[in-house]
This record gives sequence, C-alpha cells and structure tokens, in this order.
Amino acid sequence: MSSKTSNISALIKAQIKSYGKKIISNETGKVISVGDGVALVSGLEKVGLGELVEFPNNIYGMALNIESDYVGVVIMGKENDVAEGDIVKRTKNIISVPVGEQMVGRVIDALGRPIDGKGSIDFNKRREIFVQAPGVMKRKEVNEPLKTGILAIDSMVPIGKGQRELIIGDRQTGKTAVAIDAILNQKGQNVHCVYVAIGQKNSTVAQIVNKLQKSGAMEYTTVVVAGASELAPLQYIAPYSGVTIAEEWMYKGKNVLVVYDDLSKHAVAYRTLSLLLRRPPGREAFPGDIFYQHSYLLERAAKLNSENGGGSITALPIIETQAGDISAYIPTNVISITDGQIFMKESLFNSGQKPAVDVGFSVSRVGSSAQTKAMKFVSSSLKLQLAQYNELKSFAQFGSDLDESTRRILDHGSKVYELLKQWQYIHFYQNDQAIILLSVKDRFINPIPKDYILQYRDELVKFINSDTKALELKAELIKERAFNDNLLLEFKKLIRDFVLEFINKIPNYNPEEHPSIPEL
Repeated sequence: MSSKTSNISALIKAQIKSYGKKIISNETGKVISVGDGVALVSGLEKVGLGELVEFPNNIYGMALNIESDYVGVVIMGKENDVAEGDIVKRTKNIISVPVGEQMVGRVIDALGRPIDGKGSIDFNKRREIFVQAPGVMKRKEVNEPLKTGILAIDSMVPIGKGQRELIIGDRQTGKTAVAIDAILNQKGQNVHCVYVAIGQKNSTVAQIVNKLQKSGAMEYTTVVVAGASELAPLQYIAPYSGVTIAEEWMYKGKNVLVVYDDLSKHAVAYRTLSLLLRRPPGREAFPGDIFYQHSYLLERAAKLNSENGGGSITALPIIETQAGDISAYIPTNVISITDGQIFMKESLFNSGQKPAVDVGFSVSRVGSSAQTKAMKFVSSSLKLQLAQYNELKSFAQFGSDLDESTRRILDHGSKVYELLKQWQYIHFYQNDQAIILLSVKDRFINPIPKDYILQYRDELVKFINSDTKALELKAELIKERAFNDNLLLEFKKLIRDFVLEFINKIPNYNPEEHPSIPEL
C-alpha cells in the first residue's frame, strides 16, 4: 500500500505543478498500481469505456472504470507480467470479435481466438461487442415456433423465434441437456446456433462439442468458451461476444439460437471485477448495475421486422438456483427480464421424470402465438390435466378411500407424465407431437397400463411414419397446419384402432382392470 500511496501522491504533485498550463492529451499512460488482475493507470485521458489497451509483453486489458485521475483496467493475461511504472498504450479499438460465416463450426475463446486446433480463422469483418439492442420500431411480434423437439416444452412452454426463455433450476437437473437438445433439433431448420459456455469445466465443454460434432450440429453451430480456469474479464465478456456473432447473422435476415450457460457464473465474474475495481457492493455483494448487464445482454434477442431483414435471435439463458430458491437476487432479475421460464425441479429429476419440467412454475409469455394451430389445439388442456393431477396427488397420499372421479384423474395424470418422459438426444417432429398429444387429449391412452405408455408412444410414432393411410393424413396436416373436422375424425379413428391393436399384444391384459377406450 505504501508504494501505491507514494505513486498516487506523486501523481497529485505532478498535477499541482502543471495546474493552469495547457494539458496535451497523449495516447499513453503509466501503471500506478497493479493487483488481483486490475491495473490503475494514469494518463489515457481519451480512453473509451470498453476500449482495449496494450501493456508491454503483448498483454491486453480492457478499460472498465474511467475516473478523473486514473483508469481502472482489467488485465486479460498474466498479471505477473504487468508491473508498476509500465507504459500503457491506447489501441483506439473498443473490444470486438470476428464475425461471419467463417465462425461456423469453430470453438473460440471470449476474444474470438480459435481454441479448437483447426488453425486461424480467415475473417474479414469484426463487430464491437458492446452495442445497442434493436429499437422497438425495428421489431415485430414473436409468432413463429422455434422447435426444440422436446414434447413437454413444445406443447406446454413453447418457444418462439426472437423470444428469451430462461432455463432455471438447481445443478444436475438437466438444464444444459435441454439447451443442447434444442441446438441438435435445429438440424435442417436453417437456424444458426451459438453456445456460450461461461465458467464451465473444460472437460464438460469438450464432451458437449464432441456430441455436437458427432451429431453434425457443428455444421451450423459456434461455441464460445470462457471456462472455469479463465480470468474473470474473459468470463464477463463471453456472452457479449456470443450475441455479437449472432447479431451479424440476424441483421442478414437469418434466424439464430443463442444459449448462455450460465448467467449465474457470468454474474459472479462481473461481481469479482466490480469489487476489485472498488465499485460499491449492493445486495449479495453484486454491483448495482448487474441487472443492467443482463437486461442489456438479453434485450439484444429480437425478431426484426421485414424492413430490417426479418432475422431473429432467440436466447436461452441458463440460471443455476440454490435449493430451488428462485427468489434469490440473480434468478429474480433474469426472470423479470425474460419472456418466460422453464423450471427444472430436482425432485422430479430424481424420481426419473426427464426432462424434469415443473408444470406449475414453467411459463411462456409468448404462449400459443409460437405454436401451429394443430399444436395449440391438442395442448390446450394439457397443463390443466397435469395441474389437477398434481393437486389431487398431494391430497391422495393422506387417505386411501378415493372416489372414482379422483382415481380417474390420478390414473390419467400419471400416464400423461409417463408419456412426457423423453431421453436426451431423442427428438420428435412437431406434427408427430401433435398426433401423440391427440391421443392424450381424447384419453385414448387410458386403457394402456402405465408401464407400456412409452412403448405405445414410440410404436405410434413408427406407425404414423410408415403406414400409408397415416402418411396421407399427416401430409394433409402438414399442408393445413391445423386439424379440420374431417382430418380430426380420421386421426381419431386411426389412433383408436392402433390402441386396440396395441393392447391386444400386451401379455395377460385384463380389460376389466383398466378404463375402457373412449368412443368416437
């Protein structure tokens, strides 16, 4: 501290000495103190917020605190190579990343440098990572579905292109699995994807990249990595770099899906920087502008109108909760910024319900606007059925004498939950989903024992993609995008006949022990 004090006092003496003289701004400064990855630099009078500055030994830093007497610079390299008295130069460049088609299929760090061993990126354009979000007049309403291939999400918590849908839950509840499934399901959908890993273990990210490569998803995906071993400044800028790469495609009229995994670690990185820069701490020691940081980031997700190219960025931010506490500071902040949330519940996950989507807490504020008419029709009563089941289930455990109506609701609800189970990397096309859910809506699944529900669903999907009559009806559904009266009746006949055939194949099946199949 004595060294730092003497440096600052020398700086003040020099200012007093030159008081009243014409000050000539220069483009260099001097390090007056350094520690914990932050350098205080005098001079640099014209430096901009977020501008890159260069230390000796080819080390860069970013100006984050601009005070009247000094600039607070976060160091993006080895702090030990920066010493007091070092000369610092302005680069006159606000921090930026390379963008364009050359970024597809690459794994890069937060500064856009390749880390996948495939050589340098031959880019011809860079974009600043701190830019303003599109204004209201450039946007249009979200009304086009972004299909995840996950039955529980596409039916009850639909995501639209241009939406910001939060994935929230405790650790190890399948949050990343849902996001990766959403990326994998964009194959052939003409959607670019950007996966931003913030504070994740490098081994975990390597597994994800390996899976994306094996599935052919890297053909349309860019991975931005600021791992747990990276410096806090790199973890802080990583999501801004990711959305900047996405914006280049959006402004060219393309659709992009961006996953931020996860913003809890991003908030911790920003808190670290802010405390080291001696900014005043607020709630839970986070700086006062942490809400702004996340809202500024997520507002850049948008669906542009046709005058501005008609492109879109759909954001799937991930937040990790502690013991399911969604009322903590960062979770409530991000919930209030986004257009809905998919809440992953630990107790559901541990009971084998995967994906562990909590129907009560999960919501999409875009809702059925992001669904086809067919999907809207079959999923309209699904949430209500599951809500009734969950409510009665909590009462049923206190008593054994249940009336017939209650037993029917509990039996149907348990079969619906079973039907919604879906293993990772297995996806359903939206029209197949609509036909599956039609059998739920009209309770054709009720005669089937719960243990055979998943087998029934998988065999139904195979049947509707191989049977001649089913393929004709499905082609009409794809064309109409809705169930007209005739199409609805034909599908009901088809499903009812399939269910009758299916239960006849179940060994030792006793019709008296199960509900009868509904009439048409």
